Amino acid sequence: MTNPHEFVRANTALMTPPLVPEVKLHLATEVLPLWRLTEDELQERGVPPPYWAFAWAGGQALARYVLDHPDIVGGAVLDFGSGSGLVAIAAAMAGATSILAADIDHFATAAIELNAQANGFEIDTTNDDLIDGYCGWDTILVGDMCYERPLAERLLAWLRACAAQGTTVLLGDPGRSYFPKSGLEKLAGYQVQVTRDLEDREIRDTGVYRLMG
Repeated sequence: MTNPHEFVRANTALMTPPLVPEVKLHLATEVLPLWRLTEDELQERGVPPPYWAFAWAGGQALARYVLDHPDIVGGAVLDFGSGSGLVAIAAAMAGATSILAADIDHFATAAIELNAQANGFEIDTTNDDLIDGYCGWDTILVGDMCYERPLAERLLAWLRACAAQGTTVLLGDPGRSYFPKSGLEKLAGYQVQVTRDLEDREIRDTGVYRLMG
């Protein structure tokens, strides 16, 4: 298999997300060609889409909120399901000094490292599944992770337990099917420009929420 860092470099272009122009990311210009290349590279069909190659609405909104409210990321910060690393990079720009970007996709962690470098930062990454593990962060940031029921239910149970222990848990979400309907405080709302290759519209109303314990 090609080195993941080389794969990311070869199949993306350095661009800025519409809502967060301060951040440069290696992003795909088209969905299907990169998806097929990813399947060929892994020699497996039906692999998940290359989530790391796109700036999703929930992540853009959460990154925007973090940059506009830098006090929210004091202490140790976890960016869960980091994808491109957009939210982790925003946390670094906001002054967070201890950041871990977690994503189980090895291509994602390569993208996070390259994107961090493109913005002048070094960010620690992990491919470990952290759900149900020790909650040792002051702030957990989660962008656009409620698109699949089993994952959302498992993740939210863990995040609520973390919030009950005193962790600040912030979620960015554009109305995904399995986003919780209660136990939230809405902090901000944004209209986020997205691509029709990925969404059913060009603008998504997206909120940033604090999860209650």
